[in-house]
Amino acid sequence: MPAKFFDEMTDATTVVRPHYTAFKSWLDRQGNDAIADKRTESELIFRRVGITFAVYGDLDEGGGGTERTIPFDIIPRIIPASDWRTLQAGLRQRVTALNRFIHDVYHEQAILEAGIVPTDRILSNSQYRPEMKGVAVPNDIYAHIAGIDVVRVGNAAGEGEFFVLEDNLRVPSGVSYMLENRKMMMRLFPDLFAMNRVAPVAHYPDLLLDSLRAVAPKGVTDPTVVVMTPGMYNSAYFEHAFLAQQMGVELVEGPDLFVEDEQVFMRTTQGPQRVDVIYRRIDDDFLDPLAFRADSALGTKGLLRAYQAGNVTLANAIGTGIADDKSIYPYVPDMIRFYLGEDAILSNVPTYQCGKAEDLAYTLAHLSELVVKEIHGAGGYGMLVGPAADAREIEDFRRALVAEPDKYIAQPTLALSACPTYVDAGIAPRHIDLRPFVLSGHGVSMVPGGLTRVALRDGSLVVNSSQGGGTKDTWVLED
Repeated sequence: MPAKFFDEMTDATTVVRPHYTAFKSWLDRQGNDAIADKRTESELIFRRVGITFAVYGDLDEGGGGTERTIPFDIIPRIIPASDWRTLQAGLRQRVTALNRFIHDVYHEQAILEAGIVPTDRILSNSQYRPEMKGVAVPNDIYAHIAGIDVVRVGNAAGEGEFFVLEDNLRVPSGVSYMLENRKMMMRLFPDLFAMNRVAPVAHYPDLLLDSLRAVAPKGVTDPTVVVMTPGMYNSAYFEHAFLAQQMGVELVEGPDLFVEDEQVFMRTTQGPQRVDVIYRRIDDDFLDPLAFRADSALGTKGLLRAYQAGNVTLANAIGTGIADDKSIYPYVPDMIRFYLGEDAILSNVPTYQCGKAEDLAYTLAHLSELVVKEIHGAGGYGMLVGPAADAREIEDFRRALVAEPDKYIAQPTLALSACPTYVDAGIAPRHIDLRPFVLSGHGVSMVPGGLTRVALRDGSLVVNSSQGGGTKDTWVLED
């Protein structure tokens, strides 16, 4: 892949791309002071509303943490309708195959018998949950909410090609920022939405609730849905509370629930109320102290037993992490061919599996050129960006790779596409990715766009909020 990045607004000759024409004309008419004032206004509103996240690295022993607002950039990322149609088709295809893969892994294991995915990659994986073997889940759906990280990379023809960088299927976060970013842009710049036909995203909570209700246990016609949170010290607590409020359902913690006769109940002022669907934002290990970590104070005793009995639905399902593990990622195109008989619409990034001797040798010889990731890492932690690393960091990773190669994958350093971004020095290009949120219930659905994350540091390729990244509103233009 060429090193030159794809510019979302202008082509190689600096001509504004057609889908950005109206916005660029508007931007040129704005003064720098006016834009700066709008950015200041957005920061004040986000802080007043309490749109924050806690940084795990800042948590002290007492459970406190540093509350931060995620930097919001007021220049939107704009996607033309034709590009979105390609993305939507590819995302629908990918999530369908991933759900079939998870079902297969816990039932027939046909893909293992066919030798397409190595058996040891599954059965020896820490994300594989033997407790789910043979458990039937409604509609055979495991990943009800998927956050698929997509990047655009410039190709030899000077155009951008989409690649899937990562599949987030356990407890993907960020959708609240997608929704709040849109509300902020409409508040700050209502004239822009009169000039541009931007596809709406505000109906996401309705789609989410419909998807959750569609996977209620058999025989339940009017399901009670709740959002289960680890509590206020979790980094995404704002999102948990926001989604519960937007869907009109209860936000609960583990101690708010109890299990009796293999059914889940919620404690209320009117007495116990049966719960049918739990949108859980708690990792598997902490869900049920009787089944997983005995020291967990976040979960509910007996929850796994009620789940195995088919009396409650968990979204996402226990054991879903087996499909978003980075060691499984290289096999997703093979899954699509195996289960759907189709070629992948969205390509994977070429990936070196360091547990393989040949791939390890290549990685060790090219550390300064590659991105190396821990297979269980997240949030931009546990990774090496070779071109940005110093000699000491590279040697530390070399030792780690030699000691435990199975724990890592490596990929080329992608020239992520860049979008104009308002920074302290003015408007400048910054690298971005996109996380669309894909829902599975009645079928597979999504709102147009997703959360665009932006690396605010000049030259940085790390977009994660925990690593100093920010977010943008994502516009999908309607035909």
